[in-house]
Amino acid sequence: MVNVLHTVCIIGVEGHIITVEATCASSSQPSLNIIGLPDTAVKEAASRVRAAARQNSLPIKRGIITVNLAPANIRKEGPSFDLPILLSLIDKADFYALDLSNKCFAGELSLTGELRPISGALPMAIAARDAGFKELYLPEENALEASAADGLTVYPVKTIHQLLMHLFGKTKIAPIVFDAKEFFDSVNNFSLDFADVKGQDAVKEALEIAAAGNHNIMLVGPPGSGKSMLAARLPGILPPLTLEESIESSKIFSIAGVTEDLKPLLTHRPFRAPHHTLSSVALTGGGSYPKPGEISLANNGVLFLDEFPEFDKRAREVLRQPIENRTVTISRVNGTVTYPADFLLVCAMNPCKCGYYGHPTRPCTCGPAARYSYLQRISGPILDRIDIQVQIDPVDFNDLSGNQTTPSTAEMRKRVMEARAFAIDRFKGETTSLGKPLLSNGAMEAKHIRKFCNVTPEARSLLEIAFNSFALSARGYDRVLRIARTIADFEKSDIINESHMAVAVRMRCIDKGI
Repeated sequence: MVNVLHTVCIIGVEGHIITVEATCASSSQPSLNIIGLPDTAVKEAASRVRAAARQNSLPIKRGIITVNLAPANIRKEGPSFDLPILLSLIDKADFYALDLSNKCFAGELSLTGELRPISGALPMAIAARDAGFKELYLPEENALEASAADGLTVYPVKTIHQLLMHLFGKTKIAPIVFDAKEFFDSVNNFSLDFADVKGQDAVKEALEIAAAGNHNIMLVGPPGSGKSMLAARLPGILPPLTLEESIESSKIFSIAGVTEDLKPLLTHRPFRAPHHTLSSVALTGGGSYPKPGEISLANNGVLFLDEFPEFDKRAREVLRQPIENRTVTISRVNGTVTYPADFLLVCAMNPCKCGYYGHPTRPCTCGPAARYSYLQRISGPILDRIDIQVQIDPVDFNDLSGNQTTPSTAEMRKRVMEARAFAIDRFKGETTSLGKPLLSNGAMEAKHIRKFCNVTPEARSLLEIAFNSFALSARGYDRVLRIARTIADFEKSDIINESHMAVAVRMRCIDKGI
């Protein structure tokens, strides 16, 4: 007799239903063979399953046992197959009588039969729901996360004994219930406030523009000028996460095993600030079985790269394709996966190696050649992909010691939301070359720029002067127009005038040699 159950495996950010089939042939030399392209962790399930069955006095098949994980052409990895494999081996008449056709199982087993948490619970739950399954049984620690998949009943399981008591109808497990509306209504505001940042009004204006148009931005200034402090507050003025965005980003966090922020979904836009010593693989994702990297963890949020010139050259240059395509494709011998990478990039750097070039009180110890060499670490193609480049001056004493009121995060977010709403209304029905709806000025392509960036003659003349003076590339030309379009949105203007263009040109400080 063949026992059949179902589980889910993860490929990229999507779950795929796996059928677990077990059969047995009598033999004096028993063995357990797991087939269907399993990795080492799946093969080791044989030992964990046997030990858990012994500890819980479970009757399992004896002889030459074959467990097939179908379809066989999909690589199976991780310990989440332990639970369905054990269930498929139970040799008990009343267990055969159970209807498990609408149930999915996943979980790692300890040697005592307790269930340990796994990665990817949310995409597993979504895949099970979409495949028509009604119930999902997971380790207790993963159940809340999986419950965000509306339309699926999720049961938190502590031990294999508890699960069997539930399946036989003796002691029921209470399912986890998640109310998405109540959950998002209860989300608190972002904890970091721009009102706590003294001075730097010009930089705050630039960050507001970056948030409204989803423009990548570079902050250039000496140590202690507030670059990191300002960048950390940027997510607070971005529009709140929608349910769809939260689920998409939460799936990536779940697969990567970064679950401390899942309650059960992300409530705020991600803010990732990796150290400059990380490798290009850690940034983009990878490994033998490709896992998401920092740029995917920052999806629908902010990726902050402090001390940008200090990052490895490969790590810097690998950002080119994700910035353009909003996805990253990772190819390995074991397969190719594509992860979302729709992030707002914020880079911070010093104006020179010592950090004090142009400082009003501290002398710079770098010569012209050293300053030039430092700036040359940032390649032209990367600079072209960073819309806004703004210089930060040291904070004035009067700003620090005074009692001047500065705009709060709530006030800035309100202006950003109004500018975004004006842009979205203009873009109704428009799509990008990737087939996605056009929702921000930063995502405009050449055809959209020609259609929506209408400029006055005075603004065009100013752009021509900037193009020739700063030797802008064609991509840099488009970037300036995108910024000007966002600036005009704050005034709800369909036409880009000279004042809008002047502010946009001012926000290209590296093109001007800082």
